[in-house]
Amino acid sequence: MLNLLVPIIGTLLDKIIPDPKVAADAKFKIIELAQNGELAKLDADVKLALAQTDINKAEASTDMFRGGWRPFIGWICGLGLAIQFIISPLFTWLSVLLGYGIIFPVLDSNVLMTLLFGMLGLGTLRTTEKLKDIK
Repeated sequence: MLNLLVPIIGTLLDKIIPDPKVAADAKFKIIELAQNGELAKLDADVKLALAQTDINKAEASTDMFRGGWRPFIGWICGLGLAIQFIISPLFTWLSVLLGYGIIFPVLDSNVLMTLLFGMLGLGTLRTTEKLKDIK
């Protein structure tokens, strides 16, 4: 944000400060502040990325208690979706076609979708962060 304001502030300083050397020094200080803010933001982003890398390494380990829960939940979610949208309708259709009339139970789609969206990170929290321009 400050980077966008630097040219405007520079023009204002030219009009407010009559001495060109003092105005140039003030502009230099404004540019320096803008760069320091950008460097601080970049440093924070790098630290966040490094911390996330450490978390990813811990979760990718072969230890089942640290790295095994996410794949397990993913397989359960995939199995539930397969039963709900492929297996159950197919077997219900076949049973009616063969004259048995068995209707297979239907799983709760809301629970499956909540689990799926949570696993894929499709919740509204990230959308809210993007709207607020949080990186």
